[in-house]
Amino acid sequence: MDLEALKRLAAEKAVEAVEPGMVLGLGTGSTVYYALLKLGQNVRSGLDIIGIPTSIQTADIAQREGIKLSDLATYPELDLTIDGADEIDPDLNLIKGLGGALVREKITVEASNRLIIIADQTKVVPHLGSKSPLPVEVVQFGWEVTRNRLGQRCSRVVQRQNREVAYITDNGNYILDCYFERIDNPAQAEVEINNLPGVVENGLFINRAEQAIIATQNGIHIQC
Repeated sequence: MDLEALKRLAAEKAVEAVEPGMVLGLGTGSTVYYALLKLGQNVRSGLDIIGIPTSIQTADIAQREGIKLSDLATYPELDLTIDGADEIDPDLNLIKGLGGALVREKITVEASNRLIIIADQTKVVPHLGSKSPLPVEVVQFGWEVTRNRLGQRCSRVVQRQNREVAYITDNGNYILDCYFERIDNPAQAEVEINNLPGVVENGLFINRAEQAIIATQNGIHIQC
């Protein structure tokens, strides 16, 4: 199977955990896209759920699929969030945020009773920082200062671009992609980076996932 088929396989497996009446956090990204399609199909077959989207992109897709949406002000406690990841280490720690929604994703996860991660086999790594940069969302004011401070902690910092202009998040901020050779203590790194002035949030998700559903060429692997 190609990667798209693997993404669909993992996504559809996760949707099996969705029960009628759930308030569901809807993540962002190319793998979550297939979960939204399956949820839409189930909704059209009678499934009654409410979705809390983590991005404008996700909200647009969910609305097209007929999924009822609300917000965290109305539903501050969620039954389950389904989301993707850019890296998954052996301890189920994650790097997320290549889709640009890391702040809203982390807030949504904080409100959720459970987080299920869906991914293909290429996202599994021996340690965080192996393949993916660490996205850090920063305010626009003085972002160069924040970039320099982040550069003292990693090997390279790149301001994310969108068609040769600065990428702007749904929250009106920039994203700085930080490249590490490896992140040996991700729990400490999450706190230290968030303590830097100008940082809104970073893409380290530590001790937050209940399980990861990973699609491989040999079938589904569940990591807990």
